[in-house]
Order: sequence, then C-alpha cells, then structure tokens
Amino acid sequence: MKSFIVAMLLVLFTLPALAAEPLPALRAEAKGITVSGLSSGGTMAVQLHIAHSASVAGAGVIAGAPYYCAQNSLMTALYNCMTPGAWTPVPPASHLRSVSEMLASTNRIDATRNLAGAPVWLFSGTLDRTVLPGVVGELRRFYDLYGAKTLLVADKPAGHAMATPNAGNACGATEAPYLNACDYDTAGEMLAHLLGRLNAPSAEAAADGRLLVFDQRPFAGAGLDDEGYLYVPRDCAGAACRIHVAFHGCRQNARAVGERFVREAGYNRWADTNRLVVLYPQAASSYSPLHFNPRGCWDWWGYSGAEYATREGAQIRAVKAMLERLSQ
Repeated sequence: MKSFIVAMLLVLFTLPALAAEPLPALRAEAKGITVSGLSSGGTMAVQLHIAHSASVAGAGVIAGAPYYCAQNSLMTALYNCMTPGAWTPVPPASHLRSVSEMLASTNRIDATRNLAGAPVWLFSGTLDRTVLPGVVGELRRFYDLYGAKTLLVADKPAGHAMATPNAGNACGATEAPYLNACDYDTAGEMLAHLLGRLNAPSAEAAADGRLLVFDQRPFAGAGLDDEGYLYVPRDCAGAACRIHVAFHGCRQNARAVGERFVREAGYNRWADTNRLVVLYPQAASSYSPLHFNPRGCWDWWGYSGAEYATREGAQIRAVKAMLERLSQ
C-alpha cells in the first residue's frame, strides 16, 4: 500500500501543469484606461499612467512614490522614496517634473499635457511605516504641477496594505496578504473618482463574472510571472467595456498570497455592475543577479533596465501589449 501511494504521488508531481488560457480579445475600449496599485504596484501604476497618458486616463495609488522617484537606484528607492529623512529626502516634485519633461521631449513618454485634468486618487494610511506620508504627499505635488484632479485620503488608521470593508487583517497591520479590514472600500472610492458615478456593486454571492488565469509568457516582460489574472463581467464577454489595471504590491503576487488580492481587493464587485474588465498582471520573484527581485515587486528602481519608467520599459511594454490584446 505504501509503495502504491508513493507511486501515485510521483505521478501527480510529474504531471504537467494545466495550461493557462491565452489572454482573450474582448473588443474592450482602447482609450480611457485606468490603473491602480499598492506600494510597488502603486508606483507602477504611476509609471504606466505617465508613460501612456494618451490612453491611460487616470491612476489610483496606495502608498506609492512619485514618477521616477528612485532615479534608477535601489538605494534611492529604499530610503529617499520610502522612508525619507533629513539626509535622504524624497526628490522634489519640481525636479521629477523636469525629468518628465525631458523624457517627453525625447518621445520616451507621452506628452505631459495629457495629465491636465486627469483624475488621480491617492491613499496613505496613518499607520503606514513602510512608505511614509511625505512620499505620497510629494506624489500629489507632482500631479498637481500638471493640473491633475487629485484627491488624497490620509485619515484612515491603516498599515501598509489596501483597506477593504471587511477582508484581510486588522486595519493597522502590515503583513500578508496586505489587505486590511478597515471598514473602508478603497476600490469603490478610487473607481468612483477615476470613472465618475458608478452603479452599486454586486454582492459577493451574486458576482457572475469570470476570473480567468491567462498566459503572460507571450508578452515577455522582464520580471513577469508565467501567469496573470483577468476578471471579465458577464456583460463584457464580447462587448466594448472599459479596462482597469490593478497592480499587486511586493510580496502580494499569487505565488505569495494565492488569489487573495485578485478576489478580495474589491475591484470585481464594482466591475460586475459597471462594465469594467480588470487586468491583474503578475510580477515574479527572482534571485537572478540580472533581475534581483526577491519580493516580487514591480520594477520602479531599474532591475529590468534603465528605461523601466518609460514606454520602452520591459514591464510597461508587456502590460501595454496586454491592453492592446484586450482591445482587439
């Protein structure tokens, strides 16, 4: 009996994994895309917004840093752009705006005039010690320099996590899955600012969309995992719906927390009733000297290459290709 069980386990562990589906062509809207994310995902949302502001209309950022804050330096990212102090101040918004203007003038990002009036929703928890409030404040100043329509929420007793109505840890926690029950609906408040008036969300039990796992390998972005997630409401299976991109934070990809973020962050309930497709790309952990990223963060300091924050950045190119596929 023991040898039979061992043999069966060997068979199970040597079976090939079920193949993820190809990312579907949904005829989704190619313009008016919105993006959001937590921590490294929030900064990635900023980068995608700035790089492709002609098609990305607005951004929601939870505990994220200003555009190009790290300036291609891991040390700057860790100190100046997360826990700045007297000797390691966050780079001023005015300087980062000058960098952005230079990148736009050389056609490495879209024209910055697109940012005027763009909706931008920002969140900084009062108990967040991972990314200090001053960093998010400088991000607000960066967007304000361009005349964006910014809203900063900075009065919730949340740790370094995404605040939800009831999912996850205690509100002040900073631990996996980085979802905190704060009696506050971040996804709903954010999407209302980015998209305008919304229909009421579906109840969890009434959700009738489809969460599918898709193959990210054809998009070949440095630091991406093999699989990503996509939520498709029933009404969007073959109709022109809007797209929202939700970037997980460090240590929050599916390999680290399972499907907690893609199911419990709160986006899908709002997507169901507001004709919104939600793309959940996945970054991978890596110990390679070429792409050292052990916590599965999105690249906001340059591990995938010096152009990481521009249209030529490997991860930005990959996500843009996903968006183009969805709009086909």
